[in-house]
Amino acid sequence: MRGKEAAGPLLRSALLIAAALVMLVPVLFTVVNSLMTEREMMANYNMLGRNDTSEFVNMKWIPDWVSFAQFHKVLIETPVFLRMFWNSAALTLPIVAGQTVVAALAAFALGKLRFPGRDKLFFIYLMTMLMPFQVTLVPNYMMADKLELLNTPSSILLPGIFSAFGVFLLRQFMLHIHFAFIEAAKMDGAGYLRIFMLIVLPMVKPGIAALIVLLFADYWNMVEQPLIFLQDAGMQPLSLFLSRIHDELLGVSFAASVVYMAPMLLLFLVAERHFIEGIQLSGVKG
Repeated sequence: MRGKEAAGPLLRSALLIAAALVMLVPVLFTVVNSLMTEREMMANYNMLGRNDTSEFVNMKWIPDWVSFAQFHKVLIETPVFLRMFWNSAALTLPIVAGQTVVAALAAFALGKLRFPGRDKLFFIYLMTMLMPFQVTLVPNYMMADKLELLNTPSSILLPGIFSAFGVFLLRQFMLHIHFAFIEAAKMDGAGYLRIFMLIVLPMVKPGIAALIVLLFADYWNMVEQPLIFLQDAGMQPLSLFLSRIHDELLGVSFAASVVYMAPMLLLFLVAERHFIEGIQLSGVKG
């Protein structure tokens, strides 16, 4: 019996490790290809003018020569790449910061304050999150058109900042903060703003960390919103630039992809402990 009990966790661990390795393959493949010379890469993909389509693609995991020429081409010789990189940052960072602030305040009101119609209001608010993205895209476009916000960053920033996802996530954490903490602070003369800043926010720090990572990953990779709302190519983010790279710039695409995913990886590594804790707590408390 003990052997069978020990085999279960080992099997689960092995399956999880295998799944993690499978998910890491595209990332490792991208990094390896970004360090190859352009000629080696073209030879691996049979793109040196040969018409023999019967050959298989050569999946190499170790470059013959490590080269940073593709990164030089992306970061130095291609100014449009850096401009779109900062376009992505200019769109993503305000949305993440704005939605975090709005979501924390709204979640506090909907989770810890008592007022008539609170739960009904939250249910109506939550319905916007349950709708498919394509359903809300058309009304957002019509409103942006009426407000003359098309082809401006505000057409993307405003819907992103006031999204319902952050409110839902943080409210789940705040629901399980006991009212005794708030009542004790009120008896000591603290107002709601002070209670929110000094008591509630420190207790939902894991939830805020999880929200920031999830929001950054979501909006850093957005394609539909800038494609529809931003007609000016000079204002579009890097996610659209990567989707337009053709075969002649294959090496650039790998190097650009590595630079593009670097901020997400760095953010996750910095906030890994709080992010994992926040996801675990949201699963238990939800």
